[in-house]
Amino acid sequence: MNLIGNIIWLIFGGFLVFLEYMVAGLVLCLTIIGIPFGIQCFKIGMLSLFPFGQQVRDVPGNTGCLSTVFNVIWIVIGGIWIALTHLVFGIILAITIIGLPFAKQHFKLMSLSLTPFGKEVY
Repeated sequence: MNLIGNIIWLIFGGFLVFLEYMVAGLVLCLTIIGIPFGIQCFKIGMLSLFPFGQQVRDVPGNTGCLSTVFNVIWIVIGGIWIALTHLVFGIILAITIIGLPFAKQHFKLMSLSLTPFGKEVY
């Protein structure tokens, strides 16, 4: 079922979301200051390519205050808007029964795109 869900996801916009995150990651990696944020864009982009069958969890152990500072910067710069976009698409898809699995994936992407530092995809 994960394969079928991923194929449908790719056809109906998942590939475009993947490309957007990859382009944003490349642009952010042009500067030394933006490299950590570009890496997070790549992480979110890879999850948005094949979201079915993957989980997001907190990194075990102490991540330190640097990930908290980076998450605050991420939220202020644009993470809140990315998360709100995934929230709106998730709510729209949750209206129908057929869209519920895809809404769940948008909610997963929303949680990662709001605070990507200190989380891993497995």
